[in-house]
Amino acid sequence: MSSALKNVFKTLIFFGIGFAVLYWVFHNQQIAFEEQCMLEGTDLDNCSLWDKMVNDLSSANFGWIAIVVLCFMISNLSRALRWNMLMKPLGVNAKLHNSFGSIMIAYFANLTIPRSGEIIRSVMISRYEDVEVEKAMGTIVTDRIIDVLSLLIVIGLAFFLSFGKMSTYFKENMDLDNTLGRIISFPVLGPLGAVGLAVLYLIYRNWDRLLATKLGQKIYKIASGFADGIKSIKDVENVPMFIFHSVMIWTMYYVMTYICFLAFAPTAHLGLVAGLTVFVFGSLGIVFPSPGGMGSYHYLVGEALGFYDISGADAFSFAMIVFISINLFCNIFFGLIFVIALPMINKAK
Repeated sequence: MSSALKNVFKTLIFFGIGFAVLYWVFHNQQIAFEEQCMLEGTDLDNCSLWDKMVNDLSSANFGWIAIVVLCFMISNLSRALRWNMLMKPLGVNAKLHNSFGSIMIAYFANLTIPRSGEIIRSVMISRYEDVEVEKAMGTIVTDRIIDVLSLLIVIGLAFFLSFGKMSTYFKENMDLDNTLGRIISFPVLGPLGAVGLAVLYLIYRNWDRLLATKLGQKIYKIASGFADGIKSIKDVENVPMFIFHSVMIWTMYYVMTYICFLAFAPTAHLGLVAGLTVFVFGSLGIVFPSPGGMGSYHYLVGEALGFYDISGADAFSFAMIVFISINLFCNIFFGLIFVIALPMINKAK
């Protein structure tokens, strides 16, 4: 099978996962919506979740949606500037349009195969700037490590501000003690651990011999470049500005969620803490390996909005407003623009 067919196959698999989760969420919300209609005495023929969602999307305040798009682009600008700061210690003065464009193309790629954008992002910047792919990938790993730490801080803040709602939810939906016990008692875990330790021991004992081979030298070069990219964070020149961009990225993400509240009448009354809670749940949904968090984002956003007595049907419409605004408009539209524009801008290379 050719690499192109493999990529198409992978894309279909991930889209299949996303559509399956999205359909499951939609189906459950349709049932709940029909039950609500029966309680209100509404004819079931006039009780279509699809029709309600289309109507909600068309009636959303597009002025607020435009501000959401602007916030998203500001966050990407800060991400590009922060990435440039990580590449500078490697001797790379990357042009902003190349780093920004590579990020937008990466988001577009993630809508096909989740996380493939990170690889494409490193390849794109390597093509247009004087940086090795391995080193570029190392800086991207550092970028994502900072994102994980930022997300953990945001989760902690949301948990602190809405402790009662979130603790109740996790107690009802996640039995951590039983989950951890099942993982530890998993029968294959012990043998896999033993094999892993044996492989590491053999590599350690035969390290010099392995490095003498062409394959060993190639792997060492890749690993070395990768490590250089990761270590670039310790040589960042302007640490306060680096922290500023890190805060700006996640502040804009949060503001986007809150402003989307204002764009949709059933959520317009929700406050700042509700915005933080929904933002955290939505972020966890995007981590799921489906294109743009398809389905998983809708489910977890619906769960969070349920804390604030927003009906499942309204929550699904809200999730679709955010999903379409960011993924279908920003990531696809701007991603395609830079797919076309970057080769033209960098025609010499």
